[in-house]
Amino acid sequence: MMNRSHFVFLSVVAITAASLHAATLEPIRENCAIGIGDKPGTFRLQTGKSECGDFKHCGSSMSDESFGRFTGITVADLARNGAQLTATLAAEAGKFTCAGTVANGLLRGESIFTPDADFVARMGQMGFTGYDSDKLLACAFLDVQSGWARSLKDAGIAGLNIDNLIGLRVFNVDPAYARSIAALGYPLPDADQLVSLKCQGVNAAEVREIRALGYQPSLDELVQIRIFKITPDFIHRMQDRGLKDLTIAKLVQIRIFKLAE
Repeated sequence: MMNRSHFVFLSVVAITAASLHAATLEPIRENCAIGIGDKPGTFRLQTGKSECGDFKHCGSSMSDESFGRFTGITVADLARNGAQLTATLAAEAGKFTCAGTVANGLLRGESIFTPDADFVARMGQMGFTGYDSDKLLACAFLDVQSGWARSLKDAGIAGLNIDNLIGLRVFNVDPAYARSIAALGYPLPDADQLVSLKCQGVNAAEVREIRALGYQPSLDELVQIRIFKITPDFIHRMQDRGLKDLTIAKLVQIRIFKLAE
């Protein structure tokens, strides 16, 4: 049996290893451009290796970020041609800055993202490993926080890793959503299943509607129902045509082969 001192020693080694790994993570330096986002209350941010003369020629790392997450820049600043600004987005995963000059409604310049070693260590203690600087930048932009990651683990969600953790954050999955699916009588979905379910917009209310028609879809079938738009109205229309014994699989085939047209 492992004694307490041995356990503490191994814990220190694990934390030290995580810290050493974090220390080797290199900052990311690219060109950047920030303008007004398409959605109200957002900036439009793009970074890339090429010069950010506009939003068409600056790589593909484009995202909408809320005004509140940036410091050092305001909407009014983007109307001040020649203004020298440093826009900063401070996240638990690291700090991103875009420093440059405003021209024609855009801040254009150079960006740097510095990973946070403490964040990597905290996540490592929970078993989240395999980070590189690009993944940490994604965590920063998506505002992945260690407390949120801990809540998912504490909820008993299986299969969590850094990659699907990012996917879960993209689709705003939280323990309450996982519990809402489990409350319908399903096993608690694992991390990848939750990404698929939330990505397709599966929700408890629609599941109840389908069940009221006599169906007991599996988790995979719930995803198919959303992908192929197997709505209660669609099912009723097929039944009105005299089609009998319509399983979920048959309804999906009707959609795939456009037999309902």
